[in-house]
Amino acid sequence: MDWDKLRIFHAVADAGSLTHAGDKLNLSQSAVSRQVRGLEESLNATLFHRHARGLILTEQGELLFDATTAMNKRLDTASARIRDSEEEVFGDLRVTSTIGFGTLWLAPRLVKLYAKYPDLRVDLMLEERVLDLPMREADVAIRMKEPSQADLIRKRLMTVKMQLFATQAYLDENGVPDNLDAMVEHRLICQSVNATQVGASSTLVKQMLTYDVRSLLTVNNYFGVLQAVLQDLGIGVLPDYVSAEDTRLVKVLPDVESADVPVFLAYPEELRQSKRIAAFRDFVQEEITAYRKALRARENA
Repeated sequence: MDWDKLRIFHAVADAGSLTHAGDKLNLSQSAVSRQVRGLEESLNATLFHRHARGLILTEQGELLFDATTAMNKRLDTASARIRDSEEEVFGDLRVTSTIGFGTLWLAPRLVKLYAKYPDLRVDLMLEERVLDLPMREADVAIRMKEPSQADLIRKRLMTVKMQLFATQAYLDENGVPDNLDAMVEHRLICQSVNATQVGASSTLVKQMLTYDVRSLLTVNNYFGVLQAVLQDLGIGVLPDYVSAEDTRLVKVLPDVESADVPVFLAYPEELRQSKRIAAFRDFVQEEITAYRKALRARENA
């Protein structure tokens, strides 16, 4: 089908009149009418019922109008993304991350992003399932492993370890274990080995469960583990970045930790020039720099 004819058809259907569509398109009524007739002939279908008060879409016309409306929306979206590479930071940004990192590290920091870019609209999608960036399920992702797709731009942000934490109140009441064998006297709070999580975390949990812990609470995400720990319920397996966020947490058995878990930021190649992506990427990098400084300050205190 002729794109120009489709554009003119859409304007006529939207306006309900050849004259009004012509005014919008800066074309004469006869020129608009010729284009519509040409489209109807190419489709061998009648697209409009014509009467004295204007034009009404036929069933075939409704089908085509639905298609051209969808096309226009996609073109508007593409146009906005193109403008986004040249104008101020604004509009929608769909960010995906894991529940733990998203709730415990990222979400509390977004106030700074909005303070700098108040016209940005972030859709934060937190789930363990890896969303497909090339298929545009999200614009940008923070993942706990390096993305495998070749058509993604990726940047390693930092490294996380899973460690053991408790509150001082819990340790005062129940004692501080000085080795893993002493965990038999404590309640372990962790994700189930069957829950979706990075391999390093699952390995550490399996190791902890080889010891005959007194009691066990499993939760399917780190936010839940943290809440239980903060209620003085036991010793939790948590990502090390929580210690920089909450001074109520005390590291237990500092030598017990998981292997390194790399954290990557990734986005599609087609969004390389996006101002929204650049703003979010720079914000995350700045926050990681600040986080590292805070962590070093706490360790040296």
